[in-house]
Amino acid sequence: MHIDLAVACDDCAVPSRPALVRWCKAALTEAEGSVRVGLRVVAEPEAAELNGRFRGRPGPTNVLSFPYDDVSLGKTRFLGDIVICAPLVKAEAARAGCPENAHWAHLVIHGILHLQGFDHETDQDARVMEARETRILTGLGFTDPYR
Repeated sequence: MHIDLAVACDDCAVPSRPALVRWCKAALTEAEGSVRVGLRVVAEPEAAELNGRFRGRPGPTNVLSFPYDDVSLGKTRFLGDIVICAPLVKAEAARAGCPENAHWAHLVIHGILHLQGFDHETDQDARVMEARETRILTGLGFTDPYR
């Protein structure tokens, strides 16, 4: 597992690379071969611009996922890119009363699941995805984010 990490905001607290890799690996449903993911950490203006451009929604969002269609180089499979808005992670964790690291883990896992085709467009899909997120997070020692 390799993460191409780009931090595009000033004064953003980002978890360690080993933690990010551990969370990504935990969310992989297929552990075949080498996997590469792009992770870009942004401030609210960039998150808002991307959210508007790609989802047609105003304002920033906490996580966006951009899956690649079967892109590989040798034995390395590129899953896609994840964009996380660091200021929103901090604010949402504070509002929820949960550790910031736990919210980072949740959003990284959420993004990796999206890259693998999971979504929450229907109630059934949301139940499946949330159950998987909860199972992964509790397996890593975090609490259920949906309680």
